[in-house]
Amino acid sequence: MKKILFVEDESALQKTLGDALIREGYEVISVLDGEIGLRLAAEKMPDLILLDLVLPKLNGFEVLAELKKNPATVSIPVIVLTNLENMEDIQRVLELGARTYLVKSNYA
Repeated sequence: MKKILFVEDESALQKTLGDALIREGYEVISVLDGEIGLRLAAEKMPDLILLDLVLPKLNGFEVLAELKKNPATVSIPVIVLTNLENMEDIQRVLELGARTYLVKSNYA
């Protein structure tokens, strides 16, 4: 079973999207802050990380930068899922190593 780490502080979205992914056959590990997300990425070695940018403790930019510095987590694909949609944010996450960037409001 493919494992997804979902780092999102909006519990309603975490539940809705997490439940949909579970129904599709994925194992979903959901966490509410960047610090725990970073730790669990290294411990659980998910197949994919869905990452919000606006998070408590460590923001998504910091989490992404740390993931890509760590040889153990550098190859885990990261999809950024956030409400921030300015071009600087998009360019920054792509430069930090995210596979793609999805704006939440475009998929609500």
